[in-house]
Amino acid sequence: MNIANKLTLLRVLMIPVYLVAWNLDFPGHNYAALAIFILASLTDFLDGHLARSRNLVTDFGKFMDPLADKVLVMTAMACFCAMGSFPAWALAVVIFREFAVSGLRLIAVEGGRVIAAGWSGKVKTASTMVCLCLMHLAMPEIVTQLCIWVIVLTTVYSGIEYFVKNKDCIDWSNL
Repeated sequence: MNIANKLTLLRVLMIPVYLVAWNLDFPGHNYAALAIFILASLTDFLDGHLARSRNLVTDFGKFMDPLADKVLVMTAMACFCAMGSFPAWALAVVIFREFAVSGLRLIAVEGGRVIAAGWSGKVKTASTMVCLCLMHLAMPEIVTQLCIWVIVLTTVYSGIEYFVKNKDCIDWSNL
């Protein structure tokens, strides 16, 4: 197993640790959860860089890296949702986009085509991770609301872009 894949697995293993830090009631638990979230988020950028720069791209990494990202950010969003600081409708938008894009990718694969992560998807992931980091801090409500809208708008935009750029993958006449 190469270093990029090990970092991806580390990110997956950090998710339950994040949840424990989030849910245990000890002084500074929110900062512990934030530190874990930041470290996990950084492994996303590092594993991708290493995989591309050292030619370490594997099928495992292509599958597990985006899955680890999705589970990490949705776990944090679900925690904020349970706390009442992230609206359920916004979480539903994110979940819908992820399922829709994953479905599009499955349809494309059946046609022999691989849909790589687009620039807007990378911007969506990075801005979501930054916004979730900010939401861990005691920020004014306006910052939290701005973060929620950045997450929702980048999510919707990138989802639409995937479908517009890959509309030829779907046989619309057969629906």
